[in-house]
Amino acid sequence: MATTWKERLAAHMPEDWAREIDIFETQIALRKQGKLDEKIFAESRLRRGTYGQRYDNGQRHDGEKTQTITFPCGDLTKGPETAFDAPGMLRIKIPFGGVTPEQMDVLADVSEEYSVGVLHVTTRQDFQMHYIHIDNTPDLMRRLAAVGITTREACGNAVRNVTACPYSGICTDESFDVTPYAKALMLFLLGHPDTQDFGRKFKPAFSGCAHHACGLTNMHDFGAIARVREVSGVKKRGFDVYVGGGLGAVPHDAKLLAEFLPEEELLPTAQAISRVFARLGEKKNRARARIKFLVAKLGIDEFKRLVAEERAVLPRDERWTEYLKHLHETDETPKRAAHSLNGATRPAGFNEWYKTNVYGQRQDGYAAVTVTLPLGDISAWQTRSLADIARKYSGDHVRTTVDQNLLLRWVSMADLIELYDDLAAIGLNAAGAGTIVDVTACPGTDSCKLGISSSRGLAAELSKRLREKGVMLNETLGDLHIKISGCFNSCGQHHVADLGFYGVNRNVKGRSVPHFQVILGGKWKENAGSYGLAVAAIPSKNIPELVDRVTTRYATDRTKGESFQDFIARIGKRALKDMFEGLSDVPEYEAGPEYYSDWGDPREYTHGDRGKGECAGEVVSLVDFNLADAEREVFEAQIYLDENKFAEADRMAFQAMLSAAKALVKTQFLDLTENPNHIVSEFRKRFYDTELFFDKYAKGKFADYLFVRHERGNGATDKGAVHRLIEEAQLFIEAAHQCQTRMQDVINAPA
Repeated sequence: MATTWKERLAAHMPEDWAREIDIFETQIALRKQGKLDEKIFAESRLRRGTYGQRYDNGQRHDGEKTQTITFPCGDLTKGPETAFDAPGMLRIKIPFGGVTPEQMDVLADVSEEYSVGVLHVTTRQDFQMHYIHIDNTPDLMRRLAAVGITTREACGNAVRNVTACPYSGICTDESFDVTPYAKALMLFLLGHPDTQDFGRKFKPAFSGCAHHACGLTNMHDFGAIARVREVSGVKKRGFDVYVGGGLGAVPHDAKLLAEFLPEEELLPTAQAISRVFARLGEKKNRARARIKFLVAKLGIDEFKRLVAEERAVLPRDERWTEYLKHLHETDETPKRAAHSLNGATRPAGFNEWYKTNVYGQRQDGYAAVTVTLPLGDISAWQTRSLADIARKYSGDHVRTTVDQNLLLRWVSMADLIELYDDLAAIGLNAAGAGTIVDVTACPGTDSCKLGISSSRGLAAELSKRLREKGVMLNETLGDLHIKISGCFNSCGQHHVADLGFYGVNRNVKGRSVPHFQVILGGKWKENAGSYGLAVAAIPSKNIPELVDRVTTRYATDRTKGESFQDFIARIGKRALKDMFEGLSDVPEYEAGPEYYSDWGDPREYTHGDRGKGECAGEVVSLVDFNLADAEREVFEAQIYLDENKFAEADRMAFQAMLSAAKALVKTQFLDLTENPNHIVSEFRKRFYDTELFFDKYAKGKFADYLFVRHERGNGATDKGAVHRLIEEAQLFIEAAHQCQTRMQDVINAPA
């Protein structure tokens, strides 16, 4: 009788997947014995979806209550003794978001047995589980592989999950169903030799149309938008292919590589792009290793030439076109016959839910139903129950969405009332999908090592308040999007939200105070059509008031049919600053202690190791003064950008970085001149070469922004390049703030 999962599932796993998991299990053993270098092992585990995470000493906070949790990975209340005792996060790839009830059952089982019984849907249609011991990951992976799910290359310097519009195949506006193409690209690139030498990750996405946001192709490394063109009287399928998009700390718009790429050229072109990226992409400086930097450096015309050159010499691969013979294998068959919604009595809440969560498919009589997941979370028992509901009403047709929700497809309209009641019974009947109350948030300080402020805590608070105000169905405000990241890295996609926020820290008289940078002007539609810019850093506890002020002003002052982006552009940055009057203020600790803790966590906020003493003397005041100059200058750069004065915007953004650098240098060298060469030289010598400017995760990444702009000399006159420089300047200033905080910690540390 089989006694291990490996033996029991041997016949149920693809042979190559099983071999990969066996190799990983061996690598774990070798690392424990000290026979495998940590750097190599780290990339190996990342390429199998296994991340390290913040663990918070095994404590969970609920209002004023603090309780110890028993984790499957062991007792965390004393802290891990070694890296192998620390809990981790496992990311699970769900290509194009497609998941079956059988797979949901297994996901529920393993989340209970190896994690804490909660699954988290990400903004790229993956699932994540937290607090997993690395020793358990091989068996966990085997159980997933047995139902067709892999974690391979879910993380690391590899091709990440291939995402696609969750409405593919049922959308009323799509050119054609992109599902089989997304699946084919995933299978083709997974473990492909030409994708194993990237300097950083590579994220592909598909969309069936150009005007909705479901695919978000503009913000991806590789984006494909479905198009149909008539060639010699015959309709032919193809794609508009974009490359070099991305969010991260500094977002880039994707550039058009091919206006109409025939479907048979999709896979070889993706392979050629991969080879160019692997050969020419940055390897040493991770901060500039994404393909967006390579495209920006070479220019799209040169990049296009190199891809065409590479494509011309690729050896023929039968897989390039073999899948085209089987496109209909991903077609879906309804579970029930189509009937219209009848006149049955509608339960309380149904009408609101119907307006926001039900989408009429292009197939008559059927609807796609969004199951709203608060903060993207669903418990194991809810997952099992939802799997049964899916079997009953929609068959195998469930997809994850980029809004961190789940979508049930092919639901007969006649079943909607019964479905609503079944969802209500498991607490998943909340209305508001895709509206302002459906706030997106990354894990933030709950579990991410990079988290600065509590994105999930703020998201929960905003959603609660907005629901209480009843703005969900408001004609003006309901369609706005709020997205929150715990740091600058944009995992919460704050750059493309109407109202976006990312976590930062500020030091107020010796104490750390959680703040959020406010991003306005992003565009969610048109596949993430444009990016917003940071306009102010506001204490976390004042963000709900800011949202109230902005939405009230928009509802009151917008012109008929005016979008939020157009409204923000019309009133201008100065009016926004006036609107935020007083919100940047932080009261003394004794007068407002709540400002010194984060949402959802009653403890006093900390940002790394810090002292609790008061600010000390004139040097700190001088730093604050110069950093304030830097923030003013980067704001003025945004105004110049809005006025299309690109040279002035570039100059002012560079000046903002110089002011921030000067602020730090003057803590050591008061005779600094205003000469940029002198400022950069002294900053490099005193803060970069000594690594005082480096933090634990970003290292010298943000200093490079200053050096690159200084070395370039002449300012940029291209709008996109200036936009990115302003983003870089903002991040450099934030890094200067954190450097100041670390220096102050040293001053305030007990003797």
